[in-house]
Amino acid sequence: MMDRIYLINSWPFLLGKIRGIIDELQGKALKVFEAEQFGCPQRAQRMNTAFTPFLHQRNGNAARSLTSLTSDDNLWACLHTSFAWLLKACGSRLTEKLLEGAPTEDTLVQMEKLADLEEESESWDNSEAEEEKASVLPEGAEGRELTKCPTGSSSLSDCESWQPRKLSVFQSLRHMRQVLGASSFRMLAWHVLMGNQVIWKSRDTDLVLSAFEVLRTMLPVGCVRVIPYSSQYEEAYRCNFLGLSPHVQIPTHVLSSEFAVVVEVHTAAPSSLPPAGCEDDQSLSKYEFVVTSGSAVAADRVGPTILNKMEAALTNQNLSVDVVDQCLICLKEEWMNKVKVLFKFTKVDSRPKEDTQKLLSILGASEEDNVKLLKFWMTGLSKTYKSHLMSTVRSPPATEPRN
Repeated sequence: MMDRIYLINSWPFLLGKIRGIIDELQGKALKVFEAEQFGCPQRAQRMNTAFTPFLHQRNGNAARSLTSLTSDDNLWACLHTSFAWLLKACGSRLTEKLLEGAPTEDTLVQMEKLADLEEESESWDNSEAEEEKASVLPEGAEGRELTKCPTGSSSLSDCESWQPRKLSVFQSLRHMRQVLGASSFRMLAWHVLMGNQVIWKSRDTDLVLSAFEVLRTMLPVGCVRVIPYSSQYEEAYRCNFLGLSPHVQIPTHVLSSEFAVVVEVHTAAPSSLPPAGCEDDQSLSKYEFVVTSGSAVAADRVGPTILNKMEAALTNQNLSVDVVDQCLICLKEEWMNKVKVLFKFTKVDSRPKEDTQKLLSILGASEEDNVKLLKFWMTGLSKTYKSHLMSTVRSPPATEPRN
């Protein structure tokens, strides 16, 4: 065995089973001995040959085989079967089990959204009046309802009418970074992580949907609010991902705001070359991407820690896309744990500001961008987690000294 710990844990089992085989052999041999002793007592002769070499006795005759001692012609087959069973049983008696802990916040939020959709679906099924009203909508009204997603939708899959009709345009975050360029992608990713409104303007709805599917992987599920495609501008409180057709006018205060970023997709000139470093971008070579914001992210800005780690993973060509995805999942879980600690510390225990600053320093999130990120991600905590804390964790009495 290569695993010493497994061997140590299996040792009592092995000894017990081997001892059983030995006892069985000794029992058979004892029966043969007693039968021979009863039929022809030759104790003196056996005693004289008991300590002779194994292969030959003093008189030159071959020693008795184990088959002869036990009077069992099938002994070797039985031993082979016993040893084969022992190996199999020893290998299967101890198995590793994946013990999952509490569900992640993304899982809880998805479960809550699914429950809300089921309740909403039941209410629709039980509301005959609403069905009758829908059946007499004026011509064209039904189409507008179908193409508009729910305001609180946090998943593109919630809007059935805007599902992509072909393969994803953007294959991964690394692919998007190659298409947009390092500086533009960093600006876009910074706004996504900070919770600012991300606006994509393009005629290609599949391109917008694909971009949102990729960008939303940077955020917890509860922080994602998507309106995939709209014929008018929607306010930031309704969505942080907004797709618009090119002719839609964006308010001036939004264009100059530091809390919004706009990605305009233009048709590239015929003489334009595809973006450098792109792979399999035949569908994207006809586009030019212009990323603008009222607050451009300086190249020398430190930025949130998770963004720097994410970029390090994206630029590491030794890591496959799947590995990068797993790294991003781990990073999100790490920072969601920080969010939970901060939520309990500030919202449940109501600790003073000085203690909060000390906590942020301990968490390694005292920088301005990290604090903003934690506050935004706090909005993505599930209702289940919040209610659980509120019901089980009590703030210490005012007279009790706090350490």
